[in-house]
Parts: sequence; structure tokens; C-alpha cells
Amino acid sequence: MATVQQKSSGQRFMIRNADWRTYQSLLAAIGDRPVRITYDKGALELMSPSDVHERLKKLIDRMLVTLCEELEIAIRSQGSMTFSRRELDRGLEPDECYYIQHEAQLRGRDEIDLDVDPPPDLAIEIDISRSSLNRMQIYDSLGVPEVWQFDGDSLRVHVLEDEGGYAEVNESLAFPMVPIAALKQHLARRNQTDEISWIRELRVWIRKTLRNT
Repeated sequence: MATVQQKSSGQRFMIRNADWRTYQSLLAAIGDRPVRITYDKGALELMSPSDVHERLKKLIDRMLVTLCEELEIAIRSQGSMTFSRRELDRGLEPDECYYIQHEAQLRGRDEIDLDVDPPPDLAIEIDISRSSLNRMQIYDSLGVPEVWQFDGDSLRVHVLEDEGGYAEVNESLAFPMVPIAALKQHLARRNQTDEISWIRELRVWIRKTLRNT
């Protein structure tokens, strides 16, 4: 059974009772097209991101990479790589993801094998259109340590707890020196100037506030 949801924030297409082979076939067929696929034990959702969704994910990506540049933190960007584990019967694609704490472990390699390599340290979720599936539960089962959610208004940072499940926190695992409240304030100013000036303002704040501490 398939259903379609059309929203201003993107189009979603849901397939029920899909098996793992169907999921893998769709991944191969879609390739690099701008479609996100979430699979959760037979429920398969395809999402075509809107222009707003894509703009917000790009801004957060630029903000995060700027933090790494200015604070001299090594990073490996993995974009919207597919996380999938057959034994869990689950898989998804984040909007962006990064290796930060484990960057050195994977340095010098182009390909990642999640059967042996750790999952990315940080994933970004642009949450302006709610998924029909529990993506946070899938991240939990895949062992992603940290997920940032942004709904266009609020940035929420979630950290995976030892006993499972995510807790919303005020301090990032990847950037413990960065006040999350300050990032929220900077994101709120994204439409007050051009993008280059917005990033320049962030750099100035980092140099004055974080690099001199």
C-alpha cells in the first residue's frame, strides 16, 4: 500500500510492507538524485526535499564547518550518506553528517563500511516536515552519538544515552566549548543579511568569544 503526502516543505511517499530487497533496489535506482529514503522494518518513506529544507541544511552545514575551521577541529563531511544495517532491518539518510571525534580513525580513506566502521559522530536533521517514521529511533538503533534537529525556528541538540534513547542537552559532544544558545541566536539572524556576511559575523564571534578563552 502506498500513500503520498504533498506539503510546502516537500513531498513524501510512503510504502507499507516493503522488504529489504525493495529498499536496496530503490537506493540503487535513485542513486544521487535529491530524494531521501527512510526504511524501518517494512515501512519505506521517500521524501523529496523542498527549497527551504535544502537552504536550511546548507546554512547549518556552513555554520558547522566554520566552527571546525576557526577552532581547528578536524572534520570529515559525509553529506547524506546512507546508514543501513540489514540485521536491524533499518536505514536512513541524514541531511548532513560528519565524523569529528573519529575523523583520525578514517583519515586517508574514501569509503566507509558501517559493518566495521563507527557511525558518523554527528547527524543533522532539518525537521520542517515531520516524517511518518520515527527517525530518531532509527538513529538510536544505528548508534549515532549526536543528532542536531532544526525546524526553522529552534535548534535542538540530542545526545545518545548509555542505556539508549536520546536526551536533549545544552552542550554538544562534538563542540563542548560552543554555547548552543549562541548558535540558535545566530541561526535566527540568517535572513537579516547576505550569506557571506552571516558567516563572517560567525567567524568574528568565534574569534572574540571562543578562541581567546
